[in-house]
Amino acid sequence: MTKNILDVIMIGAGPSALTAAVYTTRENLSTVIIEKGAVGGMVATIDKIDNYPGFPDGVEGYELSEQLKKQAERFGAKIEYGEVSSIRDEGKIKVVTVDGQELRAKTVLISSGSGYRKLNIPGEKEYHSRGVHYCATCDGAFYQGKNLAVIGGGNSAVQESMFLTRFAKKIDLISIGGLTASEVLQDQLKDFEKSGQITVHTNTETKEIVAENGKVSAVKVVKAGKTSEIPVDGVFVFAGLAPNTDFLAGSGIELDKNGFIKTDEKLQTNIAGIFASGDVRAGSTKQIASAVGEGATAAISIREHLSHKSLTV
Repeated sequence: MTKNILDVIMIGAGPSALTAAVYTTRENLSTVIIEKGAVGGMVATIDKIDNYPGFPDGVEGYELSEQLKKQAERFGAKIEYGEVSSIRDEGKIKVVTVDGQELRAKTVLISSGSGYRKLNIPGEKEYHSRGVHYCATCDGAFYQGKNLAVIGGGNSAVQESMFLTRFAKKIDLISIGGLTASEVLQDQLKDFEKSGQITVHTNTETKEIVAENGKVSAVKVVKAGKTSEIPVDGVFVFAGLAPNTDFLAGSGIELDKNGFIKTDEKLQTNIAGIFASGDVRAGSTKQIASAVGEGATAAISIREHLSHKSLTV
């Protein structure tokens, strides 16, 4: 880790931060991106992205992540791996603690994204990665010819259900309400329903993940007051997103009631010199194209902040 005072530290190496880094480094602002997992974040786990501009035939999430990474690095952005545990405001300088080491910068951009929201039901935690999963691209291939349950009713749940038919014999898509996925995806889903590959259960609440002999064997569900079990070999959960903001406890950065970061129109938080962009930000659309746009906006705001303030140290 560098010991110099940087112009900007970015937390998270998803599309928003990588885009911001292209802008800041082209302005000769020293930029370090801290990532605790894979570059691209959740985007890198998506099989195919059809709604990102410039790719008429769609693009794999991993490929898009790699291209963004190469572009940021081309202009001098440095990506370092580690986990941020805290941010401290010291006026002109911000202190970011990464794996016990302190990094200092004049500004910070928080683009830590979101993670999959948990169901918090019996069996979910116990069988995580042993029958319960949150990434179809990562783990779907383990279920060749098996029966799967997908929990959720939004775009991710529907899209990943269709993807999982490449491997699974049968998929039960279970939504606590009606389907909220886009009309385009719901139209595509109908073909899978007609073929019998996917069965949709709406207004159905998943209450428990059942296991026998240490292996997931069923999901217990309730519909119209009636409890039943659907036999499955694995469960994939796509129940919405939760912000990656646990490390901000005690930082003084203002969050909304759901834990997302509040910002102004320039994407600055309530602390001068600390910005947020992408899925972690309150009011974001949770779309890749929007996250990229917010990265550009944040970078321009950072440049203005550094040029208009007396920040020599």
